[in-house]
Amino acid sequence: MKFLVLMYADPAATAAMTEAERADVFARHEALHRDLAETGEMLNGAGLGYPADTTTLRWRGAKPASAAGGPLTSATEQATAYYVVECASRERAVEIARRLLDFHVVAVEVRAVHDWFGMGGE
Repeated sequence: MKFLVLMYADPAATAAMTEAERADVFARHEALHRDLAETGEMLNGAGLGYPADTTTLRWRGAKPASAAGGPLTSATEQATAYYVVECASRERAVEIARRLLDFHVVAVEVRAVHDWFGMGGE
């Protein structure tokens, strides 16, 4: 089963991180990457641009879509990175996601991926 592991952080807190804090976050992600490379569970992942640099399009019915700068919501925590993992169960995906929670990644969503392409396999 494939799962999207979507990480949320406060972009202002990310920008204010010290070099030591950045190094800690990087080391933790590298350790997770190594572990998941060994098990074959990591399919892909990426960090996302800052929400302030986002363009959000909204459906307006029969009118053309409107575009606005900034994220979809004004919440403090914004989507900042993701992994796509393939593992045996939702429980395993949640176990992987738990390793991401810390002072930087303050929330993680785990969602099943039901329609996919470009990730190898079937």
